[in-house]
Amino acid sequence: MATLLIAEHDNAGIKDATNKALTAAAALGADVDVLVAGQGAKGAAEAAAKLAGVKKVLLADDAAYAHDLAEPLADLVVKLAANYDAVVAPATSRFKNVMPRIAALLDVMQVSEIIKVVAPDTFERPIYAGNAIQTVKSKDAKKVITVRTSTFAAAAGEGGSGAVETVAAAGDPALSTFVGEEVAKSDRPELTSAKIIVSGGRAMQSRENFAKYIEPLADKLGAGVGASRAAVDAGYAPNDWQVGQTGKVVAPELYVAVGISGAIQHLAGMKDSKVIVAINKDEDAPIFQVADYGLVADLYQAVPELTEALGK
Repeated sequence: MATLLIAEHDNAGIKDATNKALTAAAALGADVDVLVAGQGAKGAAEAAAKLAGVKKVLLADDAAYAHDLAEPLADLVVKLAANYDAVVAPATSRFKNVMPRIAALLDVMQVSEIIKVVAPDTFERPIYAGNAIQTVKSKDAKKVITVRTSTFAAAAGEGGSGAVETVAAAGDPALSTFVGEEVAKSDRPELTSAKIIVSGGRAMQSRENFAKYIEPLADKLGAGVGASRAAVDAGYAPNDWQVGQTGKVVAPELYVAVGISGAIQHLAGMKDSKVIVAINKDEDAPIFQVADYGLVADLYQAVPELTEALGK
C-alpha cells in the first residue's frame, strides 16, 4: 500500500505537523512518499527527505503553489494519486481547505481527523466535540485522510535518506485568484507546536488585559498564547490564537487556562494536554473537571503574582 503525504511547510523547512502526520501515514504499513508543493521550496524538500521513514520526496516548485490555493494543489494531487492507495495530510487549516476537494475529485469519502490507525482501512476519529470516538472502515479504493496531529508523536527529523524528485505542475485551473495576505508575525512559538500555552478567556474583558496579564506570563514561560472562542469573538484576541473545536487543536506539555470557563467547544481543542492548570474565580467552572491543578482566585491578582514569582 503506497501512501502520499502532503507536507505542511513554509518553503524553507517542514512544519511539526508534517512529522506527526508522517507517523500516522507510516502506520498504514506502506511506503510513504512526501509531496512538497510551493515556490522556492527546495529547502523544505531537502528537510522532508531527512524524515525517518520517507522513501521519496516529490517537489512541485511552481508559482501556482506559492499562496496555498486549494484548486491548483488539489489538481496536482489528483494527477499523482494514480500511483497511491492513500493520500494523507495533517488536519491544519490549509488542508481542511484542500483535502475535501481532492476527495470530491477522486469521488471518494474523506476520513477526517483520525487519531488512530486500527488497520490500513480502519481508523478512529473523535465526534461530538471529542465526547465519543467513532471507528470508521473505508471501502474506497483510494483513501483520503486528514490526521489530528495532537495525538501522534513526531517522526524523527533526521536519519532519513529519501531521494528528491521534481514533478511538473498540473496547471492552474484559475478557479480562484490570490489577492493578498496579512501575516501575523510573532517571536512566540506557533500554537500547534508549542510545548507550553497560556490561554485567556472572556474574563480577560479587553485586548489590553491580554497584553497586560496573559502575554507577560507567556513570555516568562516561553509559551505560545491562546484564547477561547468567546475571547476571540469579543475582539480580545486575534483569530489565529483561538483554541477549540472551531480553532486549533493543541496538546502541549503544559496548558494554562486563565479565566476560561471550560465550554465543550474549548475543551475539545486542549483536553489532550499533558498537564492542565486552570485559574478561575468560579469554583464550579467546568474547566476544573479536566484540570490537573486548579486555582480558585481572581486572575487579576493571581496572574501578576505568578508572573513575578517566575521572574525570581
